[in-house]
Amino acid sequence: MNLIRFFDRPTRTRALCAATLALVWSTTVLADAPPAGPALGADLDTLIAHAREHNPALGASRLDAAAARERVISATGLPDPRFEIELMDVTNSMNPGRSASLVPGEVGTTTLRVTQMLPYPGKRALRGEVAQALADGYAADVEQTRLDIEGAIRQAFIAYFRVVDQARILEQTIALNESLEALALSRYALGLASQQEVLQVQGALSSLRLEAVELTRRRASAQANLNVLLPRAPDAPLSAPVALPPLPPPAALHALIEQASAQAPALGRSRAQVLAAERNSALTYRERYPDFGVSIANNRPRGGRESWDVMFELNIPLQQGSRRAREREAEYARAAAEARREATEHQLAGAVGEAHAALEARRAQAALIRDTLLPQTEAGLASARAGYETGSIDFAAVLAAQQRVLNTRLTLLDAEVEAALSAATLEQLLGSSL
Repeated sequence: MNLIRFFDRPTRTRALCAATLALVWSTTVLADAPPAGPALGADLDTLIAHAREHNPALGASRLDAAAARERVISATGLPDPRFEIELMDVTNSMNPGRSASLVPGEVGTTTLRVTQMLPYPGKRALRGEVAQALADGYAADVEQTRLDIEGAIRQAFIAYFRVVDQARILEQTIALNESLEALALSRYALGLASQQEVLQVQGALSSLRLEAVELTRRRASAQANLNVLLPRAPDAPLSAPVALPPLPPPAALHALIEQASAQAPALGRSRAQVLAAERNSALTYRERYPDFGVSIANNRPRGGRESWDVMFELNIPLQQGSRRAREREAEYARAAAEARREATEHQLAGAVGEAHAALEARRAQAALIRDTLLPQTEAGLASARAGYETGSIDFAAVLAAQQRVLNTRLTLLDAEVEAALSAATLEQLLGSSL
């Protein structure tokens, strides 16, 4: 069948028009589309900015802090006034000829009363100070939540970089071993090498390729861990990380401990809890003094003249046993909050010291490997390969030198990664960048 005849002219015309419109539409959409931003995964700052905007745990913490700020206003407010209506002589005994009634103005006397309870001076201010201290604690929680999320993202990003860079090193090692395989095959073809040498390098290549498969699995796992923190779908695409976060310059331990004491949100929350406990203890002692109320009443006797009353009332603090118990409770709570603050301060100083020691040790280790050990192993590999080409060194020595280079490069990567992890932990403890 002739395919041109299969389509009649109108059908082909409509198809041509549709294709033209589709091309014009796609061109317009592509022209109007905004330029693509930086892909997630390549840069740590982009990941952190994304998490600050989209992480639900951080949003929930901010809402808790907002709720705590509103409680400051409610804590210092006065109670609602109380309105009363009193109907006296509802049987109209004092008004002969009238029947009983519950309608205001139709009884002997109708009294309208408004009462406002007033706390003893100073109580409202103390309640406000307690609520404000608790709100400050929630604000510190927001910062701590942010630091925890950002710290987890930093660690996941560094772990992701480790897997990607391990794969890069392995790929370069595979390429180098493939060149060794070609060299061994060429020497074997010339009768200068044994079949065992060829099998050795091929076996080494197979082991490296198996490791590459395992790294592919580990990369997918690292991507899933990082995506969950953003939050995104576990299989959402991520670009390969470009580099590790730069290490901060060396700093003295005592300066870092002072910085943590001044800025760490964990310690800020402990201090806010101490202040709240102190203000609550003062409020408990102030509760020894009675609250009072003021009332204004309008009396409307049936057939008589209106009159006004003013009434003053107060609570009688007779239940001293329960009050003393509440005072002791507040003192214990204040002492416990102070003890927790002191414990947090010591724990923070210890954690800062541990992270600082790990950072400086890993920094020195990475510098030693990078500047001394790695050049030595690479020179050894070059020497072994040159010796093999001239026949002065056997192939096993070349493979051993190649394995030493691989192990040294991986050890350097581990040292750099551990240094970056220690720096991330230190920044999380300090509450700010170094």
